[in-house]
Amino acid sequence: MRMALSALVVLMIVMLAWYWPAAAEPPGNLEVESLIIETGREAHRLEVEMARTTAQRQFGLMDRDHLDPEAGMLFVYDRLQPAGSGFWMYRTRIPLDIAFIDSQGRIAAVHTMQPCRSDNPADCPATLAGASYLAALEVNAGYFTERGIGVGDCVDWPGRPAGCVTTRSVE
Repeated sequence: MRMALSALVVLMIVMLAWYWPAAAEPPGNLEVESLIIETGREAHRLEVEMARTTAQRQFGLMDRDHLDPEAGMLFVYDRLQPAGSGFWMYRTRIPLDIAFIDSQGRIAAVHTMQPCRSDNPADCPATLAGASYLAALEVNAGYFTERGIGVGDCVDWPGRPAGCVTTRSVE
């Protein structure tokens, strides 16, 4: 019995080490694309790193001390992600804004995330989307507010089907 329990514990540790993002290695150089956010009043251009694979998305912006003012990372998924899923800031050193982007290319939710300074990933809270999403855009904290970007604005990047129309009223 004791041997079976020990084997089970070892198996669980191996499985967690394989899955756990803390064990994620830098995915190498990511493709960089121009992205446009259209508010209905103004267009904002960003140069974003494209995180398309599971490994790239798991590592994200971990272990970085700086993000250029007009830069970010776009996390792209093959399938719609549920509203209850989200992102965490383990090993992320800079405060970030995140916009969750729906299947139409519209911003469905925006949140600000603070770095998690804990060495224990379990201590780092998750930021849940609160809306289904097909992509998520991380930029420096304050970027969206400073530019008047919000829910209903359109985000376009190479490879995304055209056709988004902003749902925000322009004053």
